[in-house]
This record gives sequence, C-alpha cells and structure tokens, in this order.
Amino acid sequence: MHAILNTPLALLLALLAAFASPAIAQDEDAPESPGFVAHPDEPAVTYHSVSINGERIHYQATAGTLVLPKGKDNEPGARIFYISYRKTIGPVEPGDDPVFPDAAERPLTFSFNGGPGSSSVWLHLGVFGPQRVDHADDFGNPGPPPHRVVPNEHSLLDKSDFVFIDPVSTGYSRAEGDTSPKDYHGLNEDIASVAEFIRMFIGRESRWASPRFVAGESYGTTRAAGLVRELQNTHGIATNGVILISAVLNFQTIRFDVGNDLPHILFLPTFTAVAHFHGALRPELQQRDLAGLLDEAERFAINDYTLALMQGSTLSDAERERIADRVAAYTGLSKEYVLRVNLRPDMPRFPKELLRDRGLTVGRLDARFTAQDRDDGGDTYEFDPSYTAIRSIYTESMNAYLREQLGYESDLRYEILTNVWPWSFKGAGENRYTNVAERLRSTMQQLPFMRVFVASGYHDLATPYYATEYTMNHLMVRPELRGNIEIHEYAAGHMMYASMPELQKLKRDLDGFYERSLTD
Repeated sequence: MHAILNTPLALLLALLAAFASPAIAQDEDAPESPGFVAHPDEPAVTYHSVSINGERIHYQATAGTLVLPKGKDNEPGARIFYISYRKTIGPVEPGDDPVFPDAAERPLTFSFNGGPGSSSVWLHLGVFGPQRVDHADDFGNPGPPPHRVVPNEHSLLDKSDFVFIDPVSTGYSRAEGDTSPKDYHGLNEDIASVAEFIRMFIGRESRWASPRFVAGESYGTTRAAGLVRELQNTHGIATNGVILISAVLNFQTIRFDVGNDLPHILFLPTFTAVAHFHGALRPELQQRDLAGLLDEAERFAINDYTLALMQGSTLSDAERERIADRVAAYTGLSKEYVLRVNLRPDMPRFPKELLRDRGLTVGRLDARFTAQDRDDGGDTYEFDPSYTAIRSIYTESMNAYLREQLGYESDLRYEILTNVWPWSFKGAGENRYTNVAERLRSTMQQLPFMRVFVASGYHDLATPYYATEYTMNHLMVRPELRGNIEIHEYAAGHMMYASMPELQKLKRDLDGFYERSLTD
C-alpha cells in the first residue's frame, strides 16, 4: 500500500488503467447520450384516418415549427409550434406522395385557445381534432390515469382542414435568440404575431385559394376578434367565418370591480342555471324547465334588478327587501346573504356560498363540478374543481399523442397553461376595460359575407352566456348583417364539449355553420 501511495502520479494512472475491467474500457466506445432537443430539425409528418359521421377521412398530420422574423433584417423573433391536419384523397402508403383535394374546395381553419398563456390543446383534443381525450363518462369526469386519446367521431375534419397554433411561450413555442418573450406578451403584439404566422403558413402551404376560418376559445375569442381585423387591414387576408367558444370581447362584462354593476346583472342568469343544476332553488322554481326559467331570470336581471342597482343608496328599504328576495330566489342564496352583500353576489364568492351547507364548492369553468375545501368557512374556493377535472387528462393525453402518434419529440416542457403576466392591454384597455368588440364589428362591415358563430355554456362562471349575449347585442352592427351572427347555448360549462351530449350538439351546430358560411 505504501508503495502505491508513493508512486509518481503518471505511474499510478497507468496502474489504475491496467486494473480497469474490460467492461469499463468498452464504455469508452458507447454512443454519447443525445443532447437537449428543443425543436427537431424537420417537422414530423404522419398519415392517419378517422371515421366522422359515417365517412372515412384520410389525412396528413404535421407537427412542426415556423420561425417568425423580426426587424428589417428578418432575424428570428419567435418559433411558433403548430399541428396541422390536411385531408388527403385516399390513404397514403409509405413512399407515396399525398394527393390533396383542390385547395379552393377545402376550407382551412386556424384554431387557438386563450389564457392568455394557454396552448391550443383544449379545442384541439376537445372538439376539432381527429383525436380527443377519453373521458371516463359522458358527464366529462376524467377518471384515473393513464390518459390517452381516442378517435374523435365528432371532429370537424370532415368540414375543414385545421391548423392549431400555440402562441409564443405556450406549447412548444418560444421566443428566439435575444428576443424577449415579453415582446409578444400583449394583446396587440399577440394578435400581430398570430396574423404573421397565418400569412406565412398560407404562403408556404399554397393555401391562398382556400376559404378561411378562425376559431378561438375564451381569451382566444379576444384574440380572434382582433385577428380578423388584423388579417384584413394589415395583410389583406379576408376571413369567411369566425368561431367564438365561451367568448369574452368586452371585459367590463366579467370584472367584479367596485363601481361596476354590469357583471352582477349579467352573471345572475348563470347563477340561476347553476343553482337549478344542483337542486338549490326554491321548490316552485326548481321544478321549472331550465330554458323557461332562464328567460324569466334574464327579464328580471335586465329590468328590475338593473333599475335597483342603478339607484344605489337611494333605493327604498321596501324595494331593497323585494329585490333581495328575488335575487335570493333566482340564485339559490339566502336572502340574508344577499342583503349582506348589498344585493350584489359575485365571483368567486358564489361558488363557495351556494352549497356551503353541503360542504361543497362549485367549479368556475364548469359549475356542474363540485369539490371540498380544507374547511367550509372560507369566502372563496381553495381550487377550481372543474379545472382539476381537465388539467391532467389533457396534459397527459397531449404529451403521449405528440410522441406516440405524431412522432414529434422535444425535450421542452409542453406548456399547457403558463404564466405570461404581465400582459399588456395597451391599445384596447389602457386605463379602461379591454374591449375588442368594435374590431369585430368593423371587420363585419368590411366583409359582409363573414359569419360569426358564438357558443356558450349555461354553467360557465368564467364567461357567462348572458354577458356574451349582451356584448353581441351591443356590437351596433348594421341590421342587414345581424343575421350573420348565430348564438348557440349548451347545458354544460366553459368547455361545453366535455359533456358528450353537448359535444354531439356542438358538432351538429358547427356543421351547419360551415355549410352556411360557404354557400349563403
């Protein structure tokens, strides 16, 4: 031992090498572990088929990225991840070139979700795409993992090709080089970047002849309303139709701020729908048909309730008592509670208060879902049980689908819903409520053929259906164009397609919308 310790370093290293096992020596020739792969060099292109409405649809799926330029030198600004589906004429065998329908006969729909900070996964795997998440039941419960996708027999791929866009910082989309993500984190900046993506995609894929549609959900409808104007005014790209799922164009309708009574009025019918679903209304109202009951709640909200709130402290005591009783009747809350909150139940206190005596909170995105908090004494809910119901099933399904079926492999985290704050509303909400409804009206006047499809869920406490109706009724679009707007409502929540019966209804309604948009 002393001999080894006293041996010069070079001789010691030689002795260690001599004693090394053959297995260790062989490891020197083993391939190195692959480095971190953010984005593959080439898009992943695969071919599949799905049965929709009894018809077998063959299609090409492409998962890849498109680099947006910036500045006069067109340096890389951001890399946008997308998944596109294009119908093929017949199946495509290995080694064969695909044959596509005539572009002029095949619509192209660009789809995205909201947040801001959300990827396009929800509309993609919920309703539009050829594969969908596999809920445990028709209600929309996720069930335990593992979660995988299944063929979507209610896909819209029989009506249109689709491109699902992940805005900067969502999905696999990232700012490039020395560009800051904040350069894209704003209402106008976001709209401009998505419009630029669409312009480049149409050119690269030779789809200038195709009819074009834009589809958004939640904040994605805010983007869509601005996007159709940006496409028209900046790029000269017209849009045939706009699909707004769970829309919010005027943020004054959903912000419960001191001094803003509008949301109290517009949320009340949704409170009625939620209380009715959970059997929390008074017996004489609980036994009523929902549609008729909501008509009555809407009339109360826009008439007596509005007049009472507008009077503020000048409202008489007798009238205050009468209004409190009616608000309690239509919301399932106690009259005492309604009086304590000065006739103004709001979000997010309503989900905690409605079923407090049962120890349950209701969901924000979908108030059909319930959960239990740590205790029953809180003012607001601990978490949204409806978001919990969708988060894992969509996240796991998307990651598995990307790798196992689309063949796209990235070591980046696929950002389902990420934090992009602070988000700039400059240009549409600086020192006031964000409102892009005027952008939609302006585009409808410029493009009198453009149709608008609006879908809302009765049990949506994020973007309530009556607030959406209010916004559409205040577009001030010319009378001859009002028929271009169609409003559909569903007995579910923000993502009404989580309910199988409502997904089937949404599919039928959208089929009709595409047909009307392309033939009227």
